[in-house]
Formats: sequence, structure tokens, C-alpha cells
Amino acid sequence: MLVVIALGGNALLRRDQSLTAENQRDNARTAARALAEVARAGHDLVITHGNGPQVGLLALQGMAYKPDETYPLDMMGAETEGMIGYLIEQELENALNHDRTVASLLTQVRVDPDDPAFASPTKFVGPVYDRDEAERVAERHKWSIAQDGEKWRRVVPSPAPVEIPDLKVIRLLLLHGTIVICAGGGGIPVIENADGALTGIEAVIDKDATSALLAEGLGADALLLLTDVDGVYKGFGTDAAERIAQLTPQEATALDLPAGSMAPKVTAGAQFARGGQRWTGIGKLSDALAIIEGRSGTRIAAS
Repeated sequence: MLVVIALGGNALLRRDQSLTAENQRDNARTAARALAEVARAGHDLVITHGNGPQVGLLALQGMAYKPDETYPLDMMGAETEGMIGYLIEQELENALNHDRTVASLLTQVRVDPDDPAFASPTKFVGPVYDRDEAERVAERHKWSIAQDGEKWRRVVPSPAPVEIPDLKVIRLLLLHGTIVICAGGGGIPVIENADGALTGIEAVIDKDATSALLAEGLGADALLLLTDVDGVYKGFGTDAAERIAQLTPQEATALDLPAGSMAPKVTAGAQFARGGQRWTGIGKLSDALAIIEGRSGTRIAAS
């Protein structure tokens, strides 16, 4: 079975952790153990991952330079895709005792330059702040900010993914039995010029939306959206909270969920699950194989 697995930012870096190389490697090692279980069960894997904290940190570091020397978001997306991909690739190779080939691919993802998202930033990047500090930082750097749980963070445009030009390369790697790590952070956002040439644009694409588009384009059997909670909940955060084991795509899209966390996963998962016999699983990273086997998480399927 071909499974596209999307590792959420909270699955790779807990909210209370600093962005040190050591923390990120430790979390990549933990993720690799769960991914290796799925691979050893005989499944073909394509792995995507978030990059919100990392790209935000790079943007902060860039502020130490002159304004015209700061790298744009597409280049910072490529940097973080390489860094995180390297960690996952190495730790997964180690977890599999080098019995499977693993490759990381810098992945361009085309967006529409007229997407209304460019006028309304919503994608969280970077560290969290108290409100007063967030407002000071935003004023100094001319950022847009929004509330993320009890904290505040920078937000940037998040246009919808339209096409993955590198799909042929991913297919070629899969044909040779390679586990592919790609489309990190939603992929590197690019637009197509009038002459057909691609060029980068300032944005961060939603990783779950790109993962659903990727899974559809590859003809995957399943899409796993892994995070730090064990599924989709009714009444999340209340005493009456209850995990939902099964949803149809229609039921999933009708749920009222937090816009900055579970809602994008359920939206992307429902989009993928509308087609034929394929399905989406949402749950904890550590439960990856259990979700595939129907023993954990929330499954979105047409029937």
C-alpha cells in the first residue's frame, strides 16, 4: 500500500521546546522509529513535514541583516526543507538499518499569484510570544500577527497549492523502492510566468493541503496526517471531549474545529478521501501503524 505521511510541526517539535539542533534531532529520531514500523509492515512511503517554527526562526535571524539582504520566504522554505529532510532521512535510514533507500527532495509547488490568501495572511510561522511582545515585534518588523492558542505568532500568506511540478521525480524514486521525503513545509512556493518559467514567491503553503494534493497525484491508498493528539475530537478541550473514530468526508467538513490546528487537517483529509477507496487517518505520530490498521486515530473514508 502506498501511504503519504504528513508529520505535523507539533509532532516534530513540542510547543514548549526550543529550536535547538539537539531537540530537532531527538524528535526526528522518535519520528523515524514510528515511520520505520510502517515501512517494515510492507508499505511504500512518501513523507512530508511541517516547517513553521524553523522558517520563522530563519526569518528572525535574517532581521540581523540589511533589509535588502534578507532572504525571501521561498528560499527560507528551501533551506528548512533541506535541513529537516536531512534529519528525517538520516534517522530513518538508521532506524531501518539501511535496508531501504531513503531520499529527500527539494520540492517546488506552484500557486496562483492571484490567490486571495496573499491579501489575508493566516499561516503561523516562528516562535510564540505574549501579546505585548508580539505587538512590539510586529511593529518593528512590519509583520502581521494573530493569536495561536494562548500565545501570539507571526502570520504569512498561505495560498492553495495548484500543482507539484516534481511529481515525476517522486514517481521515479518510488518505482525503485525508495522512501521519499518531499514537499516539506508545504513545498517551495513558486508561480508560473507568462513564458512558462517558474519563480519563487513570498508565502508558506499549508503542508496538509499540499500533502493531500501529493497523495492524489501519486494515486496513494492512504494519507496519514500525524500530530500530537490521538484523533479528531467532539468537544475538544472540554470534560465531554470524545474521540471520533470514523467520519465521512461530508461529516468531516461539517465539523466546527479550531482554524489554526485541526481544521486544515480535516479539510485536507476530507478532500483526499472523497475519491474512491482511498482514506485519510489523523492521529498521533507514535500510533502511525495502529492508525493504518484501524486500531487508533480518526479515519475519514467515503464508506
